Amino acid sequence: MTAAARSGGGARWEIAEGLTAYPDAIARMEQTIAAIRADTGPELVWFVEHPPLYTAGSSARPEDLEDATRFPTFAAGRGGQWTYHGPGQRVAYVMLDLHQPHGTVGARDIRAYVHGLEEWLILTLDRFNIKGERRAGRVGIWVVDRAAGTEAKIGAIGVRVTRWVTWHGISLNLEPMLDHFAGIVPCGIREYGVTSLHAQGIVVSMAELDAALAASWSQVFGAPLVRG
Repeated sequence: MTAAARSGGGARWEIAEGLTAYPDAIARMEQTIAAIRADTGPELVWFVEHPPLYTAGSSARPEDLEDATRFPTFAAGRGGQWTYHGPGQRVAYVMLDLHQPHGTVGARDIRAYVHGLEEWLILTLDRFNIKGERRAGRVGIWVVDRAAGTEAKIGAIGVRVTRWVTWHGISLNLEPMLDHFAGIVPCGIREYGVTSLHAQGIVVSMAELDAALAASWSQVFGAPLVRG
């Protein structure tokens, strides 16, 4: 019996209280994916906020860390480059068994999985009348800034897949301190800035954002999330 079947057909959904230390998040993900591989634990979508920090993906360039003293830095072990995490940003760590299909995502299809994460963010933003878009050659989800008319990044994606079990995931900017991104070149892209829902005039709570993420999940990944 698969982990998905044990959880009633859908991944378990948990929201961490307070700010989660990054090493604790890594440890929790490692434990969870080990249980999924062993068929002893359910798939998990884990919502957290972190204290201010920078993480380096497998493609991160040292020169893109422009202020190494500002916040703690961590090697993330995921794909991608430099990313900022901090209060006011929703991070969702997604731990699924890709041996099985999940809605629009076929089994053992990493490209479709990443596309599914992108679509999840786009559908969530649409619930707040924000048009999130993909851009060729630029990782993440982008919007046209309502004030400046320029493009800015509102959501980031960085994944790792171990023996067909996923970990790491996405981040979506609700109301982080946008100047905190200045210590890095986010995802190695200098030409464009970052933004948030609040910066776009969408003043909603983290609970409202969480509800939108949860409601959009099944449109992409099939079975609804099961609140843990």
